[in-house]
Amino acid sequence: MKRWLPFVKSDPVVAVLRLAGQIAAGARAPGGLNDFGLAPMIERAFRRGRPDAVALVINSPGGSPAQSSLIAARLRRLAEEKELPVYAFVEDVAASGGYYLAAAADEIWVDEHSIVGSIGVISSGFGFHDFIARHGVERRVYTAGRSKSMLDPFQPEKPDDIARLKQLQQQIHDGFIAHVQARRGARLATGTDLFNGDIWVGRGAVDLGLADGVGHLVPKMKELYGEKVRFLPYGMRRPLLQRLGAKMLGGMADEIEERAHWARFGL
Repeated sequence: MKRWLPFVKSDPVVAVLRLAGQIAAGARAPGGLNDFGLAPMIERAFRRGRPDAVALVINSPGGSPAQSSLIAARLRRLAEEKELPVYAFVEDVAASGGYYLAAAADEIWVDEHSIVGSIGVISSGFGFHDFIARHGVERRVYTAGRSKSMLDPFQPEKPDDIARLKQLQQQIHDGFIAHVQARRGARLATGTDLFNGDIWVGRGAVDLGLADGVGHLVPKMKELYGEKVRFLPYGMRRPLLQRLGAKMLGGMADEIEERAHWARFGL
C-alpha cells in the first residue's frame, strides 16, 4: 500500500518472469514458450506495481528461432520503454533459443552447473522412403512449384534440397550471431569460436563473456537493491488437463520432440 502513498519511500520491487520449457508456436507446445502465450505475462511484469527491475529465470533448451526472436524483441521494447534494467538467471540450461532469450537481458547470471550457449541452428527428421518401398507403398506427390516438396521424408534426399536448407539455416544463424554480438558487445571473448553450436558450463561461459558471473536470483537482487527488495513472480498458467497430469494422445509427438531437445544437454 505504501508504494502508492506520496512522500513515503517504497521498498524496491523486482518483477520475476519465469521462462521455462521448449520454445515453439502455441499449438505445438502446450505449456511451452511462445510470444502469443507470454505477451500478457511480460506486459504485466513491466507495467504492474512500478518495478525497479525485471528478472528472467530461464530454463530452456531452445526451439523456434522466430518465437525466440519475437519474445526477445518484446522484452527489449518494454525494457527501453520503461527504462528498466533486465537481469537473466539461468537454471539448468539456456541453450540455443534459451540463450537467445537470456541475451535480451542486460546481465546474465548462471549457476556453477548451468549449461549455456549452443549458438547455432539445427534441423532434424527421418527418411522413410526405403520403409515404404519395402512395404509396397507408392508415394504420389503433385506440386506447382519446383521446391514445394523440398525435404519430403518419404522421398530420397536431394542434394539441391540439402544445399537450400543449409542456406536457410545460415541466414537464421547469422541473425542469432548478430543478436548475441549486439547484446553482449565487448564482453564477448576473442580468439574462441563462440558461434559453432558448442556449449559451456557455469564459469566457462563467464570466462568467454557469454555470462556476467555466477549468481542466483535472490542474493544478487538483494546485493543490488537491498535487503528489503520485494519480488513479484509471474509464470505461465498451464491448461487444466496438464495441471491434473493428463496427456492427450495428439500431443505425444510434441512430447517426444521436447524430450529430444532436453536430452541433447543430458537433461
